[in-house]
Amino acid sequence: MNLGLCTMASSSSGNCYLIKSDKTNILLDAGIACARVVRNFEALDADFKELNGVLLTHEHIDHVRGVKTIHKKAPKAKFYATEGTAQSIEDKGVKISEERLNIIGQGEMFNIDDIEVTAFEIPHDSKEPVAYSFCKNEKKITIVTDAGEITPTIENAIMDSDILVIEANHEVNILLYGRYPYNVKRRILSDRGHLSNEATGKCICNFLKNQTVPKTPHVLLAHLSKENNTPEQAMLTISNILEESDFYVGKHLKMEVVQQQEMGELIII
Repeated sequence: MNLGLCTMASSSSGNCYLIKSDKTNILLDAGIACARVVRNFEALDADFKELNGVLLTHEHIDHVRGVKTIHKKAPKAKFYATEGTAQSIEDKGVKISEERLNIIGQGEMFNIDDIEVTAFEIPHDSKEPVAYSFCKNEKKITIVTDAGEITPTIENAIMDSDILVIEANHEVNILLYGRYPYNVKRRILSDRGHLSNEATGKCICNFLKNQTVPKTPHVLLAHLSKENNTPEQAMLTISNILEESDFYVGKHLKMEVVQQQEMGELIII
């Protein structure tokens, strides 16, 4: 196995992904209870205590809820975060021991055992947020959620991914006419908020157009709002945008929606 991806949760209630090779296990975000992560590892016949690393995107609770317990229960795991994220977590009362904390920069490339990791800047209302790409043997996984807009940095980072996990948070009209207060709607719609189905559809179109290596990527739509989106709506809006550019699900890409609170299948590339 070059690389594998297993989604464990993806919503405003909690976010957590496992990226793995034959000998390396990395968590991206720890927004769910440690007990759930342990059960998921057992289902994959993996040893949670051998967890190699935990990568944090930003300090919001749906991404760091389980950090404190995972820090205790997986003593070999190193933690990776930007200075802004690490300080914000500590301000919330979660202390990562100095010897296990690796401060990374936006745009930095580093290795966790046999997996090459690249952190890249995303626009979100937090301190120094990042997303990550993972590479091994010319295979690539990129995960981008909690971004208010698609920037050139993001477009460059996702290029030629074999698996792209990308946020499809809301359908704009559902959000606009929904019950959220105005200030919350304004935050979500801002360039430091969350990606709409339409923005994500356009991003996937450009992603497909800009491929330098012929492949049929696997696209996973993530971080859907329970209030302002549905899996069916996300697939419909994005599929329609793709078809306007002559891209078709099943022919040019595989596409599905990540389950919000259930563990997904292990996808191996």
